[in-house]
Amino acid sequence: MRQPAPGRKRKEALVKFTHVPGRNAKHRVTLYALSTCGWCRKTKELLDSNQIRYEYIDVDQCQGEERTEASGKVRELNPRGSFPTIRIDGEVVTGFDEDRIRKLLEL
Repeated sequence: MRQPAPGRKRKEALVKFTHVPGRNAKHRVTLYALSTCGWCRKTKELLDSNQIRYEYIDVDQCQGEERTEASGKVRELNPRGSFPTIRIDGEVVTGFDEDRIRKLLEL
């Protein structure tokens, strides 16, 4: 992790993820979603049905600086800013690409 420049404090992350427990914790999975997005719901259902441990945030439910930070992270991972945006062990999947998600999760 990068250290802040001397005399500067490291900014605390404002984004608060919801952690979903699961028996399958082989992979680090982070989901950026919208609460109103059907494809985001399908992604959560896929993860849940396969008992994947993951964390997610519904960006549209965030406010203020948290929303700014979460939206910025989505654009950093996915310049189009589309949803869902999923990071699995450093690999980014945009949209509900079930085959790619299954492959990365070794399902």
